[in-house]
Amino acid sequence: MRGWWQDLTDLVLPAECGGCGRPRTVLCPRCRAALTGGVPARVRPDPAPPGLPVVHAAAPYGDQVRAALLAHKERGALMLAGPLGAALAGAVRAGLATGGRAEGDRSGADGSGTDRSGAPVLLVPVPSARWAVRARGHDPARRIALAAAAALRREGTPARVLAVLRQRRAVADQSGLTARRRLDNLAGALEVAPGGAGLLADGGRIVLVDDLMTTGASLAEAARALRAVLPVLPERDGFYGRVTPATMAEDARRARTAGVGRAEAVREKGSVNSTEDGIGAAVVAASPGSFEINRN
Repeated sequence: MRGWWQDLTDLVLPAECGGCGRPRTVLCPRCRAALTGGVPARVRPDPAPPGLPVVHAAAPYGDQVRAALLAHKERGALMLAGPLGAALAGAVRAGLATGGRAEGDRSGADGSGTDRSGAPVLLVPVPSARWAVRARGHDPARRIALAAAAALRREGTPARVLAVLRQRRAVADQSGLTARRRLDNLAGALEVAPGGAGLLADGGRIVLVDDLMTTGASLAEAARALRAVLPVLPERDGFYGRVTPATMAEDARRARTAGVGRAEAVREKGSVNSTEDGIGAAVVAASPGSFEINRN
């Protein structure tokens, strides 16, 4: 009888903590604190890729956080999506509260991380390669985004997930590539699916989301793909305030001059971490060094 009950319990409860391996828990208190116990912060890789939006992260990538992300992504520990989504929601709120301004400056924001327009915050996950989704059996970033949106709604921030980005061509495995080669590998690789621009027009602030940022190449390419359709959207409150068709059309003109879809288009689009195009980004974790850059 004891053996039968043990087998049944194994089907219902996780065998071990996703962070440290402690038995009978999704994430033990110590590992949960490492993931969500800190204050989400603005992060930036060095060097930062051209076109990278302002990014906020919940925790440094290492130890228990690294183990939990890998367990969810590579080993199918799907119950970790809840705590990982809660961490991502914290990073999203941090970005909404600061609105891209220097830390501590909340002018024009209520500090709560809510979109005062009442429109839902749109979480746009960075898509995984098709071969990776097939191999893993799920899309980790999308699953975590759904959990984050649910956490935001529970706390009073309207949010929805729009998985409107898709790959327009095959890309190589990013692991082991240098920052320069990652940019080249991803340049022009993403696009907004047909009908996606209309869905984006129906919401509020746009936040790109992913589980991890290392060099920032994936987020920069995802932002480029969104910027390619943003000029056709009607006037709206962007991630950093009011964005009008006129200002977005000027951005589009500069992009067309360099050639949309090429790496040069991203470099032409203005300064790194631009706060003018209504796009923000949030991740569960980022490399520890990206937390240490002086952003003032």
